[in-house]
Amino acid sequence: MAEQTGIAILGIYVADTAYLAARMPASGETIMGSGFSLGPGGKGSNQAVAAGRAGAKVSFISKIGDDPFGKMALQIYEEAGVTPRVEVMSDMPSGAAFIFVNDQTGENAIIVYPGAAGTISAADVEAQRDVIEGAKVFVTQLEQPAEAALAALQMAKAAGVTTVFNPAPANPFDAACYAACDYFVPNESEAAAIVGFDIASEAEAKRAGEIFVERGVGTALITMGSKGVYIHGPGISTLVPATTNATVIDTAGAGDAFIGGFAAALSEGRGTEEAVRMGCATAGIAVTRRGTAPAMPTRDEIDALMGETA
Repeated sequence: MAEQTGIAILGIYVADTAYLAARMPASGETIMGSGFSLGPGGKGSNQAVAAGRAGAKVSFISKIGDDPFGKMALQIYEEAGVTPRVEVMSDMPSGAAFIFVNDQTGENAIIVYPGAAGTISAADVEAQRDVIEGAKVFVTQLEQPAEAALAALQMAKAAGVTTVFNPAPANPFDAACYAACDYFVPNESEAAAIVGFDIASEAEAKRAGEIFVERGVGTALITMGSKGVYIHGPGISTLVPATTNATVIDTAGAGDAFIGGFAAALSEGRGTEEAVRMGCATAGIAVTRRGTAPAMPTRDEIDALMGETA
């Protein structure tokens, strides 16, 4: 096998339609918003853009529609240096997402329709074997069908690729995924849904991490918003603080920014804690900007922030 390089990411692309308002409307109610934006999104797509802007060589595996939203995806991949391994479907639309952003706190709520990417199958994963096995790091989530995620994780793991599984959104998945991932990266609400107890403290995050490791994961990384990221794995159990240098205005895509920066660092051969710090810096910049993929920082910005907080 040729030398493994870069990152392969399996996931979905959606067009993000983001609405700013003071609160969510009740059923049957109409309220006035304070802002709107349209841009590229989807967890896997956002992660690919974040990793590409962080300086990594990235291939993104997905499906899009033959429509204006799909053309938006291809444009941002070109700008971010991401190689699209993307099937364009004429009979399905590109995915789309509704994003509510609280214009006071920056907190968000999201509804996602995967569109064409919702048809990704294990057969589609098999068709991308060369890029998955040729990567140094493989990343996937749960916005595409879970059976495709499992097939890709197992394929990558068998080829000696470092695997990163982001179980988001909190959909059911095969327990075989645990043993197929070197890094298991839920946020605190996703982790809580899996283990059955709230995760608001370091002690609770450690307890959840212990459960995930017992189930077969290599290392658990629980992202905890403004608190940072809790790492639990062989020889390490610690909280890496969140990093930012400005006011948080939009947390949509923060987890994707973290994973993109983290995967980029892993692909450079950095250790777990150092890679987590780079992921935190990536997210720390993204949350100071509106949007998801468009908010992802460049490598120079990430390095500058890490230098300021070293």
